[in-house]
Amino acid sequence: MAEEQNEIPAAAAEQPATGARFQLQKLYVKDVSFEVPGAPQVFQEEGAAEIKLNLAQRVNNVGEGLYEVVLSVTVTATSKDKTAYLAEVHQAGLFGINGLEEAQLQAALNTLCPHSLFPYAARTITGLVADGGFPPLVLQPINFDHVYQQRLQEAQMQQAAGDIEAGNA
Repeated sequence: MAEEQNEIPAAAAEQPATGARFQLQKLYVKDVSFEVPGAPQVFQEEGAAEIKLNLAQRVNNVGEGLYEVVLSVTVTATSKDKTAYLAEVHQAGLFGINGLEEAQLQAALNTLCPHSLFPYAARTITGLVADGGFPPLVLQPINFDHVYQQRLQEAQMQQAAGDIEAGNA
């Protein structure tokens, strides 16, 4: 068999690639918490707990084209108006993003980044709940595109309402 060699001219190797770049550079848990305020009595109660999921996100620009995105996932389980457990994780990632216009950058930070982080946060929450002695909890996938579009629409409606109020003043 003949060996095949692909040589790249030195000048071409030194030229930066053009176009958009999206890269998850580091994944980490920034903070985690699990509380069972009513233990051990909570384990003696009958019936299923009501589960509430709360999501939040924070974006920090940490350098040229480098962003830390922190997805906070909080699960609160209540039974008979008492908190059975509270599980919270702040899943973070460092994302290298270049070559995008501002609107595209904001969309990537608010959709692609949390979409990348959510499975890790969900796995951590699931483990905390199971290790806490509660029945398995499976968090359903989140459509971050839809969440982002809703936030954009709400911001536009608030801006329009503010413009109307400013016009009446």
